[in-house]
Amino acid sequence: MIFRILEDRYGQKIKESKAADQRFMQLALSLGRRGLGRTWPNPAVGAVVVKDGVIVGRGWTQPGGRPHAEPEALRRAGEAAHGATLYVTLEPCSHFGKSPPCVDAVIASGIARVVSAIEDPNPEVAGQGHARLRAAGISVDVGLGAQEAARDHAGHFRRIRDKRPHVMLKLAVSADDKIGAAGRKPVAITGEAARTRVHMLRAQCDAILVGIGTVLADDPLLTCRLPGMEARSPVRVVLDRALRLPGTSKLVQSARQTPLWVMTSDFAEAPAATKLGAAGAQVIRVAATAQPPWLDLSAVLHALSDKGITRLMVEGGSRVASSFVASGMVDEIWLLRGPDKIGIDGIPALDALPLSTLTGSSAFNTRASEPLGKDILTIYERA
Repeated sequence: MIFRILEDRYGQKIKESKAADQRFMQLALSLGRRGLGRTWPNPAVGAVVVKDGVIVGRGWTQPGGRPHAEPEALRRAGEAAHGATLYVTLEPCSHFGKSPPCVDAVIASGIARVVSAIEDPNPEVAGQGHARLRAAGISVDVGLGAQEAARDHAGHFRRIRDKRPHVMLKLAVSADDKIGAAGRKPVAITGEAARTRVHMLRAQCDAILVGIGTVLADDPLLTCRLPGMEARSPVRVVLDRALRLPGTSKLVQSARQTPLWVMTSDFAEAPAATKLGAAGAQVIRVAATAQPPWLDLSAVLHALSDKGITRLMVEGGSRVASSFVASGMVDEIWLLRGPDKIGIDGIPALDALPLSTLTGSSAFNTRASEPLGKDILTIYERA
């Protein structure tokens, strides 16, 4: 009987300990997401320092990627970090970059235990951070919150493994799978709640990409226009093989306030590139193709990755969207469906490809679906 009571109490303590670990890791993940879109080329990491069940320090990767989350959390914890547990959403780095290794700060702080969500695939880390912590006598547990952490750090992982950003394709379609009216005229498809969600997504991405056709038809600004979040606007990227981007466009006129990168071909005229550069835009030359969008998308993505972009939102027209789908380089789809039909003469969402190429593909799983006013948002992710 006594052994049974002790066994029950021990089991309850284990359950309580696991529940506490999960709660604190969820907080670390939430903190890390604060940095999405602002920390590139570094991942947006979150960290929490806990001692005797009390949070004594919190941190997340700061804008520009430094300081890292762990030193931030440890700085705020101070002496209380000694003997505490550190929860972190990615393996602490073990190499010298633009800042010292995070493992050195963790070891020096006197942390007794580290709960790490997932190993960093960066070859300069790749388990070495966890190994150094264990060698220093620190208890290390890896894997709690790994699935969520993998989503949050998908841009970092994709850039390390494939030398390209994580690509999120955003589509706003009518009830009959159209994205515009006849003659490529823009039309309001979704309501205010959906537009607000799109602007939040923009704020969480490093860059947003459209084709020159969209720019010429809509003259978009492509910034985050949520109150107080204007500074969270992503880099604007335009695919423009022949440099047709007008100097009077909203994009060019705002290039000194919000970065504008124009991807063009090697044979685009130099005077046009010079004019764009003088206006504050950055012109980047990549290989051209004989098919829409007339630029090699693989080369475009590699160029963006080289410049540090990890999370790319594609918000172009039907031709750009279909080109990305055909290339097999779409990792995530945000499909916003409005309640009204446009009609048979409307512009198909994916040009010549049926929308079922995405929605019915075994390559993608449905991650979430929710109503936004009268619209429906469905998020798909690569299986």
